[in-house]
Amino acid sequence: MYPWPQSLRSISVFATLSDEVLRRVGELVITRSFAPGETIIYADDPCEAVYFIAEGEVKVYQLSIEGREQVLVRLGAGEMFNAVPVFCDRSVNHATAEALTPVRLYAITCDDFLRLVNGNHELALALLRDFACRLDHMAGLVEDLALRTVRVRLARFLLEHADDRNAPGRWTQAEIAAHIGTVRDMVGRILREFAEAGLVRQERQRIILLDRYGLEREAGL
Repeated sequence: MYPWPQSLRSISVFATLSDEVLRRVGELVITRSFAPGETIIYADDPCEAVYFIAEGEVKVYQLSIEGREQVLVRLGAGEMFNAVPVFCDRSVNHATAEALTPVRLYAITCDDFLRLVNGNHELALALLRDFACRLDHMAGLVEDLALRTVRVRLARFLLEHADDRNAPGRWTQAEIAAHIGTVRDMVGRILREFAEAGLVRQERQRIILLDRYGLEREAGL
């Protein structure tokens, strides 16, 4: 039994499609589940499918030759990943994806997805909008890594995540380091400096923002 159209409509690129198109999408969907910490796809493996997150959170990342992790994006319900390789001549996964929580995915094989896109201009436009947002995100990531110091990147990270459900209290120093392109020891040292300056307080493995304006100055905002 394929997912009901209403379930598929929770996926952002499917949200505006007609019920008839969603019915065709649902006939092609394979539902898969993953436990926290389980790898969904590996970078450089042949691309087999596009994935849409029905439930849970997924981390997409690259590993350096030295084994250092750089998180590219953290995705939640309604988002998709691994669509870009479908349209590339060298159709391999560009990154590794790992389940952060219990995850339920809708998967569509590359060939089926290409046929869907070729046959539906609304889906093609939705896909272009999604690709544009991802390009903007990646451009920002490159700018951060190339032009901003670790201190500035950490300040921006703390401000960005202070008010969302993935607030810094839910992140380990190693996870923060992977997101901002550095190592755990550097994050720990700068956090101590921020604490000594009265900008933050570390309390029971939580990072509490004390001086938002001061942190904004550190972030160059």
